[in-house]
Amino acid sequence: MYQFITGPLLWLSFSVFFIGCLVHVVLYVKNLDQDLDRVSYSSNIGWGIRGAFRSLFFWMLPFGTRSWRVKPVYTVIFYLFHLCAVIAPLFLCAHAVILKLRWGIAVPTLPDAVADWMTVGVMAAALAMVIRRVVLPEVRLLTTSRELGALFIAVTPFATGYIAYHQIGDSTFWTLAHILSGEMLLVAIPFTKLSHVVLFFCSRIQIGMDFGVKRGGMKSAGMPV
Repeated sequence: MYQFITGPLLWLSFSVFFIGCLVHVVLYVKNLDQDLDRVSYSSNIGWGIRGAFRSLFFWMLPFGTRSWRVKPVYTVIFYLFHLCAVIAPLFLCAHAVILKLRWGIAVPTLPDAVADWMTVGVMAAALAMVIRRVVLPEVRLLTTSRELGALFIAVTPFATGYIAYHQIGDSTFWTLAHILSGEMLLVAIPFTKLSHVVLFFCSRIQIGMDFGVKRGGMKSAGMPV
């Protein structure tokens, strides 16, 4: 079973993930208004690229925009979750070993203790997000089972990986659960709100180009943030 879920099933999961994300990008670009967006951007590509990079930079920088500075506690939780959720699995030593053995790909690794604390950070931040959605009326009103389900899918690989690493209970079971939940996450991304993994960049690039080209970006010192 281990060979199957780390072989054909893993390849299938990656295929669904990459193809699904590519479809999202293609549809996003295709649905841009031909006259207002695509023609304008292509005609002023230099200003558009500047605006796109500026938008991405400030939105990926903690407290880089007014929106982040208004809610500092949530900003810390948000960045803790996403930063740890990206870095820990990409540079985990155990994952690097699998990449090297299976496909000959060598990547730098984190110390196990750092990856372990990052995993705890993901779970703690996720719990804080759930509490926020339950406690704050304005957020609770907008919360649906789909949001909570997407968060559960995103956190499960970290929780199962933490249990497997610390050999709590049946380590074989939790290792298989970790791998399967990671594959479930990959498959779920294109079909749930987790698609913001790619759509965030699409929307920020579009908005940045919009400000850079059409809303005074070429005449002012820079796009307001």
